[in-house]
Amino acid sequence: MAKLLEVQCPCCDALLKVDVETGAVITHKEKERPKPVEDLAAAVAKIKADEAARGAKFQAQVDRERSSKDILNKKFDELLKQAKDDPDKGKPVKPFDLD
Repeated sequence: MAKLLEVQCPCCDALLKVDVETGAVITHKEKERPKPVEDLAAAVAKIKADEAARGAKFQAQVDRERSSKDILNKKFDELLKQAKDDPDKGKPVKPFDLD
């Protein structure tokens, strides 16, 4: 009786039964694939809902980008004010100046 070795294909995830002595594939069982869309109207509705969600996420990111300019300007103004209030602090020490 031939010994069979069960191997799973790394590419297609099929289950192969290989004869140990000859190295020949004895049986091949493909992985079950998902069924195609049966209700086309439901698939179209899902795609449109996903599109609306993508649009909302994009608009939120656009709004964040627009407000980030104002936030960065406020941070810069505050740090500039701190630098003018404390001129003794001077420039920060650079690591290569320590050598």
